Amino acid sequence: MNADQGLFVPLVLGIVEGLTEFLPVSSTGHLLLAGHFFGLRQPATFIVLIQLGAILAVLTIYFTRLAILIRDAFSGKAYAWHFALAVILASVPGALAGVLFRDYIQQVLYETPLVICISLLVGGVVLLAVDRMPKRETYDDIYDFPWHLALIIGLFQMVALIPGVSRSGATVVGAMLFGATKRSAAEFTFFIALPIMIGAFGYDLYKSRELIDMSLGLNIAIGFAASFVVGALVVKYLLDFVSRHGFAPFAWWRIVVGGAGLIAILGFGL
Repeated sequence: MNADQGLFVPLVLGIVEGLTEFLPVSSTGHLLLAGHFFGLRQPATFIVLIQLGAILAVLTIYFTRLAILIRDAFSGKAYAWHFALAVILASVPGALAGVLFRDYIQQVLYETPLVICISLLVGGVVLLAVDRMPKRETYDDIYDFPWHLALIIGLFQMVALIPGVSRSGATVVGAMLFGATKRSAAEFTFFIALPIMIGAFGYDLYKSRELIDMSLGLNIAIGFAASFVVGALVVKYLLDFVSRHGFAPFAWWRIVVGGAGLIAILGFGL
């Protein structure tokens, strides 16, 4: 691979990460399938670390709201502490499972495209069904999410450790099944992404510190920057899109990608 190709691959993967991190389509699944089918490969550490670029994009869009939340928390306002605990409860299950099963996830599941395609396909069907089913929408403000709902969302987020499931997809399904509106379900995923992905970044950076050389570090920096810029654009417009169109377009995309991948693997041995 020449130098241009070497810079091109992390750039493309960073763009894919930014486009898909907050959509319920599985950013990790798309990155891994891009490597399997198109040769756009990077180490598992690269995939984990560039996700923080997209996650930090949330800070650029929600900086004012986060600053107000922090100010109100230190001022002793109950809603801010209630919301902070809800975010923690939603983050802990996935964080614990990620630490316990990190090696198995990265060394086995990341290397099994059949699992990824099945997860995309099945997850798409589930998301489509939940999006269309009649539901009692009880919660439309993320600051009012009760703690038991936050914990339920956190348990759903654990399933997203399987590549192809989608962190945002799993949390959206869990939130909607238990009374959240589509918009609030999507917005809550932005906030709970911050602690769990910052934690995952720090933990994986520590575990992989001896593997990151100058070349991989440059690739990570390029992918990180690309995912940050594209992720900010997605976050800016996603909530309005979901409010108008729901999650069905993303469900169908999952079904198409997962189905095509299964045909390629089972039918053509790719």
